[in-house]
Amino acid sequence: MMSFFGLTCGKKKEIETERWLRANDREFNLSFKYATNAIKTSKYNLFTFLPLNLFEQFQRIANAYFLFLLVLQLIPEISSLSWFTTVVPLVLVLSVTAAKDATDDINRHKSDKQVNNRKVEVLVNGELRSEKWMDVQVGDIIKLENNQFVTADLLLLSSSEPLNLVYIETAELDGETNLKVKQALTVTGDMGDSIQMLAAFDGEVRCEPPNNRLDKFTGTLTFKDQKYSLDNEKILLRGCTLRNTEWCFGLVVFGGPETKLMQNCGKTTFKRTSIDRLMNALVLCIFGFLAVMCTILAIGNGIWEQQEGSKFTAFLPRQDGVGSSFSGFLTFWSYVIILNTVVPISLYVSVEIIRLGNSFYIDWDRKMYYARSDTPAEARTTTLNEELGQIKYIFSDKTGTLTQNIMTFNKCSINGKSYGDVFDFSGQRLEITEMIEQVDFSYNPLADPKFSFHDHSLVEAVKLESTEVHAFFRLLALCHTVMAEEKNEGDLLYQAQSPDEGALVTAARNFGFVFRSRTPEMVTIVEMGVQRSYELLAILDFNNVRKRMSVIVRSPEGKLCLYCKGADTIVFERLHQSCNKLMDVTTEHLNEFAGEGLRTLALAYKDLDDKYFETWRERHHEASTALEDREQRLDELYEEIEKDLMLLGATAIEDKLQDGVPQTIEQLAKAKIKIWVLTGDKQETAENIGYSCNMLREEMNEIFIVGANSSEDVKEQLRSARLKMKPGVEDEPFIMTRGILGRKSKVVRDEVVDGEYGLVINGHSLAYALEKSTEVEFLRTACMCKTVICCRVTPLQKAQVVELVKKYKKAVTLAIGDGANDVSMIRAAHIGVGISGQEGMQAVLSSDFSFAQFRYLQRLLLVHGRWSYLRMCKFLRYFFYKNFTFTFVHFWYGFFCGFSAQVRESEGESERTSERIRRTSSRRSAYAFSHAQGYGDLVTSGRFLRRPGSPVALGWVQPRRAGPRGSSTQVVLGGTAPRAGPRTPRSLKPCCRRTGPSVQRPELPPREL
Repeated sequence: MMSFFGLTCGKKKEIETERWLRANDREFNLSFKYATNAIKTSKYNLFTFLPLNLFEQFQRIANAYFLFLLVLQLIPEISSLSWFTTVVPLVLVLSVTAAKDATDDINRHKSDKQVNNRKVEVLVNGELRSEKWMDVQVGDIIKLENNQFVTADLLLLSSSEPLNLVYIETAELDGETNLKVKQALTVTGDMGDSIQMLAAFDGEVRCEPPNNRLDKFTGTLTFKDQKYSLDNEKILLRGCTLRNTEWCFGLVVFGGPETKLMQNCGKTTFKRTSIDRLMNALVLCIFGFLAVMCTILAIGNGIWEQQEGSKFTAFLPRQDGVGSSFSGFLTFWSYVIILNTVVPISLYVSVEIIRLGNSFYIDWDRKMYYARSDTPAEARTTTLNEELGQIKYIFSDKTGTLTQNIMTFNKCSINGKSYGDVFDFSGQRLEITEMIEQVDFSYNPLADPKFSFHDHSLVEAVKLESTEVHAFFRLLALCHTVMAEEKNEGDLLYQAQSPDEGALVTAARNFGFVFRSRTPEMVTIVEMGVQRSYELLAILDFNNVRKRMSVIVRSPEGKLCLYCKGADTIVFERLHQSCNKLMDVTTEHLNEFAGEGLRTLALAYKDLDDKYFETWRERHHEASTALEDREQRLDELYEEIEKDLMLLGATAIEDKLQDGVPQTIEQLAKAKIKIWVLTGDKQETAENIGYSCNMLREEMNEIFIVGANSSEDVKEQLRSARLKMKPGVEDEPFIMTRGILGRKSKVVRDEVVDGEYGLVINGHSLAYALEKSTEVEFLRTACMCKTVICCRVTPLQKAQVVELVKKYKKAVTLAIGDGANDVSMIRAAHIGVGISGQEGMQAVLSSDFSFAQFRYLQRLLLVHGRWSYLRMCKFLRYFFYKNFTFTFVHFWYGFFCGFSAQVRESEGESERTSERIRRTSSRRSAYAFSHAQGYGDLVTSGRFLRRPGSPVALGWVQPRRAGPRGSSTQVVLGGTAPRAGPRTPRSLKPCCRRTGPSVQRPELPPREL
């Protein structure tokens, strides 16, 4: 029952350290109380919505203030306004927000219901039954068919494809539409679709606990006393879609909220704009100002009661125990009620409406629409629009952001000879244009007709069967993770996880080494028209730390060989000493390629001994089945075998700039916005792109290169660069401390230098520059430069650079990228912009704004950002002006009404005011009441006549005849009021009557006064 209301009781669930499950044994698995496959993304239910939503809304300081104000208005002794004057706007604001939250939560409920009620076939008691997703349990075996969503995180058991392969699409997880391959273990794949064998399967799985790592899985399967290693290649994650596979069976490992998809659906970091922080600061200041005004008026009331209040005790005697001090105390709270308009209750709602309108302007902007890919600009959040107009620093990726990320094989270096350039008869290099004759690949029936190359000497070297050239392209055809799809005979379509791999495999295809198909154990290629199959023995995966990939294959002749490709700096460290001379020549070629802005990779190979490989393979199996330190042990084995490599050459791939990039950067620089490029490319490539984008120019005073290999050297190079830009600058960090609402923070001020400078730093040196002892030095030096380029950086370093600027500069930052390696940077910045390009949609899914081209950033910042900020500022100025003007009228009026905390009302409300004053029985209102009724001077002058004994009428009001200035009234003092009779005017009524010890005030209609 408690869980129905969204509450839990009892002991907390113990932290899971290892997942242990048994196939087809629900009783055993239920003992661990694993989560079911039902998901819940909604926040409320029918009973918890009102209390939880109100609790969340009253966490806003303005809403809590008005609730407190409402409580004060319910106290008659201090309230001079009706309670509904606060209830109506407060309820309106709460209702609008609650309606929005309810609508969002209803949509989440509908989505949850739709997903939980999907059907899937589950193996129960030896037969397949159609069950709802929500009823699937950990340890169940389920059957999936083509184009179905994966129900839960599954261990793949078998499939309809040869070698137990399945093809999945992970667009729901990372936005990538490229098909990925998973393969089941042979021991489980042999069960096929036999229901009897699958029902009898009782394998036990021990694996890692639920986590959010999409690219990692560690576990073991124990079946028939044998232990098998489980990794990410054997796991189907919830959210994937089965493609090109008729059917497959899987064992549920994680269900519902424990799946990796749901583990990645944590709370998004809430980004607040500087306007939000300013508004909160203003509201707090207004609270303080309101307290000051109420204190002044309360003190004034106490003084007035002490000096003037005694003069009309005959009119209204003081209550017992009520003195001037207590009267001032009550007046303070009364003025808190009256002056409540100075605190804007509708401010937040109005701001959100304006932001929503600004977001529509971005979505509807036709000048930010990219027709080629049918991609409009999209404001994925409505709370950061005005922040776009305050950007000071932009952190940009290079590949796919500044460039098109459409790779073409442009040049290469093989065995010390460079290919790709075209020369005339005199030996002069020609610029490659459309007029230059292309290489004819008609001799190759499997060539890609879209591929173009202009250097005929490379084709001749292939036809002459050069050993090094054949080995070069054989490596490109074997060392990759590309999937080949052949719809028609010879019509190959490559599915590559990165454009680089696709371009290299396509180049090998055109030069006669055609990658045809692959299985987990075999790679089939066509070498110069002859089909050959290589046994795939091991894949040494690429990652951001290794920066290389290797495969170990056995040729049809039985020869073992390791092929490796990766970053030149990484591969060169692992070359055999005999390659030193070739490495020097290849390095010159690489520098030339990088100088032209080309992306480069180095290629190498190594022949392996059968005996050594068998022992290495056994240790590899042990490491891959280990549950602890598996990655570390595998890395050590990879390092061991990837030594003494023989260099083959290098590749150079062209990635052209996007349209309008140089012009956009120039305009942003005019707006005093600094752009830092954070890229994983090598230094020469990054520098060349910097020149192409007009970020680096020959006219600059100097471009500093930081490439030291120790913390002290990096610090010294940064300090030297800073002293060259500004001689005599202080060695100590130029830091000031400022406090905002009691918060203190260290801020590095901007330092102006004469001239323009650039800074280029590589990832190795950047790691030292980001250390605690060097980070301020790096930041000071970098901020003096007009352009900063960080190359060879990791995704983590990108985020660290952004965090460093946020920490010490207190400036608004923007990060823009297009790939999964940019997600950390996009999330770290104040505003994240994703470009929908060739590297999937992960960057877009994590961003606040998205569009298709970098050049649209200029319009987003300089048009939409500026106007959104101006609209918001104008609105806030008017809003606070209006509230203060309205409130100051009441404050000023307090000095004319004896600080009585009464508001001036119309004639129609005067009677209700009299009733309210009489009901509260408070002397504080007497002065305002007497003035409102027209005889306040008599009350304060002390001219009342008292006759001891019998009741005495103090006077009556008699209207005068109408004159040239209109009708008026006069007060007749003394005597007894005449009895009503034929001669007594009806308008003649007593204005005040005292009988006995108490005073009775008659109700006098305003019109008769």
